Amino acid sequence: MGKAARERTLADTEARSVVNAIRVSPQKLNLVAMMIRGKDVGAALNDLAFSRRRISDTVKKALESAVANAENNHQLDVDRLYVKEAYVGKAFVMKRFRPRARGRVGKIQKPFSNLTIVVREREEIE
Repeated sequence: MGKAARERTLADTEARSVVNAIRVSPQKLNLVAMMIRGKDVGAALNDLAFSRRRISDTVKKALESAVANAENNHQLDVDRLYVKEAYVGKAFVMKRFRPRARGRVGKIQKPFSNLTIVVREREEIE
């Protein structure tokens, strides 16, 4: 994600939560983010609570933070919120080395990710 996409202005019916430097690869984090995209907040929280993936607790905290931002900072109705966007970006990679046979080294990469969740209030259907 480029800088322009990250600094996109939010609509009046949206709230955002950003978590930087999560210790998981972007590919694995995106699998969890795909689970909640487009769902109502209650259903998404329920899916994350019962997910067996290790990182789902961190994603759940980020979603709860976005809901709290919507309620406290933007005065949105929590019952009508849904996950509009959940996208993952690459942060940085720690590089480590492990000694191998015959004086060689094995490269170990420990990736980090960024997660952005945007929740939006559904329009009333009358």
